[in-house]
Amino acid sequence: MAGLSSYQLSNVKYAMKNLLETPVAILELDQFERNLVKLQRYLDAHGIANRPHIKTHKIPEIARMQIEHGAVGITCQKLGEAEVMADAGITDIFLPYNILGEQKLARLVALTKRVKMSVTADSAVTVHGLSAAMQHAGLELETLVEFDTGAQRCGVQTPAAAAELARLIAHSPGLHFGGLMTFPCNANTDPFVLAVRELLHPDGIAVQRISGGGTARMWHAHEHKTITEYRSGMYIYGDRNTLINNAMSLDEIAFKVICTVVSRPTADRGILDGGSKTFSSDASLKDGHGLILEYPEARFYGMSEEHGHVDFSACPARPQIGERVTVIPNHCCPVSNLFNEIIGVRSEQVEQVWRVAARGLLT
Repeated sequence: MAGLSSYQLSNVKYAMKNLLETPVAILELDQFERNLVKLQRYLDAHGIANRPHIKTHKIPEIARMQIEHGAVGITCQKLGEAEVMADAGITDIFLPYNILGEQKLARLVALTKRVKMSVTADSAVTVHGLSAAMQHAGLELETLVEFDTGAQRCGVQTPAAAAELARLIAHSPGLHFGGLMTFPCNANTDPFVLAVRELLHPDGIAVQRISGGGTARMWHAHEHKTITEYRSGMYIYGDRNTLINNAMSLDEIAFKVICTVVSRPTADRGILDGGSKTFSSDASLKDGHGLILEYPEARFYGMSEEHGHVDFSACPARPQIGERVTVIPNHCCPVSNLFNEIIGVRSEQVEQVWRVAARGLLT
């Protein structure tokens, strides 16, 4: 029987996993469902709100499942993601991103009219833009100050700078100071928050919401006594990074990519039908682009656009041309973003086909 493409699957209630055309991204539903519950229970037990990051999956149906399991809302990284999620009925969205420019601010205003939005800022420029847009629309927007814990991403650099920006937000028409946000949580997080609280205490400005995040250290969230909510994305999928960081075990990894060995040019080298347009060019790990479950000793050392280059020399056995292999990618987020659909599989049968509705170049 010919292979079934993901587009053909739209008309197939149950099909065998081995009929899927490759490369194909699958989600093992048993593991996925256990992951949904596990982090939620952990955060609930420690009184920390769960606000999952949907940039991992970008699928409204999964976002709704996260909320049904107890998440207070979701985190998006782009306006386009937030718009897709709002269209799907999600009503509490955090956008921890500096929104700048007339067009983007107009879109943020439109979202704020529809759902409960909150954002971050790390400069007066961003604050002034948010304030002008919200004041003109007659709205009030919860705005948090982003601070840098040492990752050298966005964020103010000192507690004094955070306090100064918090005062500006608190006194800006159309804005409400919501608290602080950072990524990732580390040893600098609590001291920074406590210092900001002390600086703002004379002003009577409360620092109530402290939003932290990072899948790699999600099981350490309770160690940060100031954190009130936690943002993790990869906890439902898992990838090679979460394995290496001991955040997840191999039997918890739900997200995988099935490929076919399309060539064996030499005794040691095999070529997969998935390259950088399947696994992305994310170089988050320097010792290969993924873990091949059937050949764990193999080294997925290189990619061209449509081909994956694998060294099988350390493997006791080598694959045959036409053999299918299962790859755990280094970083599930950019890989998911490359697929139109994710196929949910249980007991080797296709049970679900989800469209990655917020994927691609949505700004």
